[in-house]
Amino acid sequence: MLEPLEQDVNRRIVLNARPVGGAKETDFRLETQAVPQAGQGQLLVHNHFLSVDPYMRGMMSDRKSYVEPIALGAPMAGLTVGQVVESRHDGFSSGDWVVTNGHWQDYSLVDDAQTWKLAAGLERKSLALGVLGMPGLTAWAGLRLIGKPQAGETLVVAAATGPVGSMVGQLARKMGLRAVGVAGGPEKCRIAVERLGFDACLDHRAPDFEAQLSAAVPDGIDIYFENVGGRVLRAVVPLLNQRARIPLCGTIVTYDDPDRPNDTLPDHTDIIMSRLQQQRVLVQGFLVGDYFHQWGEFLQEVGPWVEAGEISFIEDIVAGLENAPSALIDVINGRNFGKKIVSLRD
Repeated sequence: MLEPLEQDVNRRIVLNARPVGGAKETDFRLETQAVPQAGQGQLLVHNHFLSVDPYMRGMMSDRKSYVEPIALGAPMAGLTVGQVVESRHDGFSSGDWVVTNGHWQDYSLVDDAQTWKLAAGLERKSLALGVLGMPGLTAWAGLRLIGKPQAGETLVVAAATGPVGSMVGQLARKMGLRAVGVAGGPEKCRIAVERLGFDACLDHRAPDFEAQLSAAVPDGIDIYFENVGGRVLRAVVPLLNQRARIPLCGTIVTYDDPDRPNDTLPDHTDIIMSRLQQQRVLVQGFLVGDYFHQWGEFLQEVGPWVEAGEISFIEDIVAGLENAPSALIDVINGRNFGKKIVSLRD
């Protein structure tokens, strides 16, 4: 654990070294600097919560990806929820609560490029990083716009108790689908069924996982929402129905070493591709940024469900900026329950 520092200056966590294999706490460094002042068109935001997400691991490596890598010595990237303390932008005022790309730090200088005001009356501000934030939009857009669900179909989603997977399963149930989750361990599976309302959930670590999955989907799989890859993907592919759809959100098994197949999970690309072709399966990769323009539509549909308690959410909140590195390592290794958030204030 990094040692906490005094908050009379701006604390921030920067990338200290590029990880080799799995990320380690020594890959991060906690440092301080003077609290900046807003320039013309800028906001100074005092961050209260920061989001921890698997994609951040990819930004720590110096390799080609859909986002630029974080430079050594630069602050870790990520969305934050905070309050505007100084505004030199006509669209925002001091006291406004916003979601922004504030990075891992106490105070952030931002503009309006990726800054949104929180919905009026949202008391639990952290929800803007989870069920009503980027993970919620990811689930909604991938399922509704790529999965194109039809009532009576069967959906399988990996990482079912994570912030995206848990939302996918609940939205699927709202849309009249049978929702089968896959998670790591019996406790996560219990939560998926008892708290999140999945019809079934299977432990991908079980020796007979493949047989359990086959038994859980007697009518086959119409939509597979992919977050994981590896063993789960290979178990799903033989069970896909004709013209099934796969919204491809992520493959977390590759994040620590994306260029080398896992020795314990040999490559079966040719067999998988053949099956996809035979079943006329639609596979579409997507990034949540593709759908930022539909954030309002998402909130209009999902917001009332959350407010009415018809959509459950799980927040895994860690206190202290200094604990953000260990929080990210936990997420990458599947040790989180629900949406991992770091609280920067008591």
